[in-house]
This record gives sequence, C-alpha cells and structure tokens, in this order.
Amino acid sequence: MIFALGGNFAQDFDITWGGGRARILHNGELLTLSLDRASGSAFQSKSKYLFGKIATQLKLVPGNSAGTVTSYYLSSTGSTWDEIDFEFLGNMSGEPYTVHTNIIIEGKGDREQQFHLWFDPTASFHTYSILWNPHIIIFYVDGTPIRQFKNMESHGVLFPNRQPMGIHSSLWDADDWATRGGLVKTDWSKAPFIASFRNFSAKGCLWTPGSAPSCGSGSYPQIRELDSVSLKRLTWVRKKYMIYNYCIDKKRFPHGLPPECVGGD
Repeated sequence: MIFALGGNFAQDFDITWGGGRARILHNGELLTLSLDRASGSAFQSKSKYLFGKIATQLKLVPGNSAGTVTSYYLSSTGSTWDEIDFEFLGNMSGEPYTVHTNIIIEGKGDREQQFHLWFDPTASFHTYSILWNPHIIIFYVDGTPIRQFKNMESHGVLFPNRQPMGIHSSLWDADDWATRGGLVKTDWSKAPFIASFRNFSAKGCLWTPGSAPSCGSGSYPQIRELDSVSLKRLTWVRKKYMIYNYCIDKKRFPHGLPPECVGGD
C-alpha cells in the first residue's frame, strides 16, 4: 500500500519515553524533545514501512550541547534488526556538530561515516532525509546527498530489503563517547537541552501488521543511482566535510576492507 504522510505528529507518532519531556505542539505541527539529568525523550511512528523516503525539518540543541545525541532513524525490531541512522553528536559552543551515519543490517553495523555541516544546524530548521528502496539508500541534508549505500547483494553484501521499519527519534545523554570520544562531558547546568522537529513527510510503502511485506515498484521512489548533478554535490560534501569513513579505515579492518567499500560506499 502506498503511503503519504503530511506532517502531523499527533496523528502519525507516539511519544515512547521521557515522562513529559517530549511535547507535541501547535496542533501537531511541532514536536520537541528535551533532555535533563533525569532522562531524555523519544518518539516513534505508529506505522512501519518497507521502502520510501522520509524527511523532517530539525533544529538541533543550541549552545553547549556536548555529550548529547539527537537521533533520527529507521529501524525494525528483533535481534537481527535493520536500521538506517542519522545521529547528531553535540559539541561545545562554537564547535561544529558531527553528523554520524550508520547502516545496520541483520543486527550488524560498523558502517559509520561522519560529517560536519556547512551551516549552523542550531540557528534554524534544516531538512534531513533518508531515501530507501531496493536499489539504494541515500542520506540527504537540505536536498544535498551526503552518503549513498548501493545494493550489492550480487557481491555478497547484505542489504536491508526484507524487514519493515518504523521511524524513530530520540534525544539522550551519551557523554561517555559522543564528544571527542567522551573527553568532553555534558554540562547539566545548561539543561534542559531541546531539539525541535517540524514539517515531517513520508512517501512509500505502508506495511500492514500480520501480512508479508509486499511492495510494488510504484509504491516508493524509483531512484537507482544519483544523477550527475547530485554526484557532484556528493563529491563536494565528501571532499570538504567528511571526517570519518569506515571504508578507508585500514587499522580497523587490518584483514581487508568490507566488500561494499570497493566501488560502493
């Protein structure tokens, strides 16, 4: 079934934890997550999907956000779950956020790529999108692709194409690793930390519980590869703003890089 959601958080999402720290405002048009010393907060979609494109406008925690992580991701459930991650790692005032991306397939991740941004993500709302179809996964920031992960199953590389996933977001404390590897801790005198979401949209294939996942080719975006203009933008981002790529980390993979790293991710 094709779905198209138009941005009402009250209708399309449930607050999952946080004890009132997550708030849906303005008749469902705005959602805020907050974090204090006692707890963070989170929400998730009421439905699950198999393939599609999701997008939201997000304004990240301003000021000294060191130790905090704002996450926005697709995920299935179970011990061999699939997940497609945006995580935004906070920093001290004046220092850049780190955009941490990962793809977990059948419970195995270790596919991290990290970026800085070419703007201040705390000053205003910016759009973060994930496109996921049987051929490719693309991460976008304000319409600019920052990462692609192609289906290379023919080369023995796993690809998430069997498990429906829900849309999730959370704001939580991770000062044991989030900022400079845990060297910079959360300054709780700055709490509560608040991230804001608006203009959520999704278009793709809705999964009906109790049924086998089945999505026709007309129920999700049909991109198989980036066009030449998008490839140039991707190359620009990776050249100027990428700060970590598992695909070139030979110390981490001394016995050989993952197979998708050869002409892939």
